[in-house]
Amino acid sequence: MRYLSRTQSGVPLLGDKTGFIPLSAAIPEAETVDDVLARTGSLPDPATATADRRPADQFTFGPPLTAPSKLLGIGLNYGDHAADLDEDAPEEPASFFKPATAVTGPSGPIRLPPSEISERVTAEAELAVVIGRNCRNIEVSAVDEVIAGYVPVLDMTAEDVLRRNPRFLTRAKSFDTFLVLGPHIAVPEPGVDLTEVEVRTVVNGEVKARNTVENMHFQPRELVAFHSRMMTLEPGDIISTGTPGAHVIRPGDYVTASIDLVGSVSANVVR
Repeated sequence: MRYLSRTQSGVPLLGDKTGFIPLSAAIPEAETVDDVLARTGSLPDPATATADRRPADQFTFGPPLTAPSKLLGIGLNYGDHAADLDEDAPEEPASFFKPATAVTGPSGPIRLPPSEISERVTAEAELAVVIGRNCRNIEVSAVDEVIAGYVPVLDMTAEDVLRRNPRFLTRAKSFDTFLVLGPHIAVPEPGVDLTEVEVRTVVNGEVKARNTVENMHFQPRELVAFHSRMMTLEPGDIISTGTPGAHVIRPGDYVTASIDLVGSVSANVVR
């Protein structure tokens, strides 16, 4: 497993479980993480680079991508979560957009909107797919060729805003800091089996929701193929595949998306 990361100051990194090196030490022509998304299946071993690996705890990470052009979320992709919201499972992926200004890096903080706007914000752990190559009308069997990797995210929803009217979905999802992204893009071997990967929403150290990828209505590769039939997907685009369950968050909480194989991302909650 390789990891692509970026420090809070913008330095791109390449790593593995042992530690990280500057990306340029392994790929001299690479100036950003975005520059290598199309070649993630052939990333070099950090151990063979010209720099010594440093452990992750010696870095302060920012979002691994500089400016994703498209941030797609998927609603109600686990049956259990649909039941929580008194909704029926959709027959086709229920997708929505979030603006790039919603993105914040590891540690956040997640900033809740003023209480007069929303008094019920929920946090949702999700597995997200990062696109590595331009694609249009791609078949599920070929999707691995265009996936750069996977990233853990925390997606927030102003649930009381959404409950007032389902047409307020964009408003409920789009506040600044309502998408915590990082700390790295996990780049597995091509064809990796994700079915047993568990996604967990954790608040203040307690698991509030959990489920495995095999219980999604639409698998990550299916979601990439589906959306490529309606739009050109581009390097750095992110498709967040839905949550096993949301939990209300309040100032002072510490929230984590913990995902087997991929990693975790956490953030403090403030108002």
